[in-house]
Amino acid sequence: MIRDSLSVEAGDVRLAVYVSGPRDAPSIVLVHGYPDSAAVWEPVRAQLDARYRVISYDVRGAGASDAPESRAAYRLERLAADLAAVADATCGARPFHLVGHDWGSIQSWEAVTDPAFKGRIASYTSISGPCLDHASFGLRGAGADRAEQSDAHHAAKRPFGSGLRQTLRSWYIFFFHVPLLPELVWRAGGARMWPLWLRLTERVRLERDPAQMRNAINGLNLYRANFIDKLLRPRARHAHAPVQFIVPLRDRYVGPELSIGLEGWLGPYSRTEIDAGHWVVLREPERIAAGIERFVEQHRLQQPADNGGPGTSTVNARAADA
Repeated sequence: MIRDSLSVEAGDVRLAVYVSGPRDAPSIVLVHGYPDSAAVWEPVRAQLDARYRVISYDVRGAGASDAPESRAAYRLERLAADLAAVADATCGARPFHLVGHDWGSIQSWEAVTDPAFKGRIASYTSISGPCLDHASFGLRGAGADRAEQSDAHHAAKRPFGSGLRQTLRSWYIFFFHVPLLPELVWRAGGARMWPLWLRLTERVRLERDPAQMRNAINGLNLYRANFIDKLLRPRARHAHAPVQFIVPLRDRYVGPELSIGLEGWLGPYSRTEIDAGHWVVLREPERIAAGIERFVEQHRLQQPADNGGPGTSTVNARAADA
């Protein structure tokens, strides 16, 4: 299938967007994580674009997209505006199915919980990227104000000690907030060694990306512009679209507990555990594409409930194939 490239203006930046698949097919928008570019989705695209209109884009600061000058330009609301610009340019007024991996999933929650997107997002598949607000409430618990304590309580029914385990998994987030040192590590060889790191830790063979250092250094602003703010000031964010989690159980960065007990925010949702690592989108694209397609087809055929979620109870499953 031929992939078309286009440039989409999104406020202060121009975004590189990649589209393939039949023009009249349902649209699936794929949002990549850190320190990747849209290229991370190409193996998944190859599994989907015979039946769907598949859209990916380099997020601001990555790949062939522009990088804004200020750290504040990487805040979640700006990232959601980028998604809206891409959807406007490629889907028009038609609803689209949204998929995010890693930081692509984190930033996509902003749109999935923003009433301005209600009716535009037909379904949302989250892979290894929690909503920062939900995760923060799970850590804070009683730290929420009285109006939000009930929601936080219902959204954080997780196994004892899960917060500590996730904090240990998230060591790199604290490191990324250290001034200058992360940039030095990437420049001193981290970018060059990135394919080796993925091969050793994820058993993924990746060609060296000429933009890898740019992706990594610009993308630090994603963490620095958002994490501390959401940790200190989480917001009550309720999803308006049906949600499924694909949960890799061998993810060394995002624990499975972060996708448990979220009915207070999401309503009924789907959750499938798989025996895989964090970069499963590269390692097992057929499995990920199959999971995406099942959820898309379910919500092409089902009428959503009033709150935008699926009209059935939360499903938690362990699957050999996502």
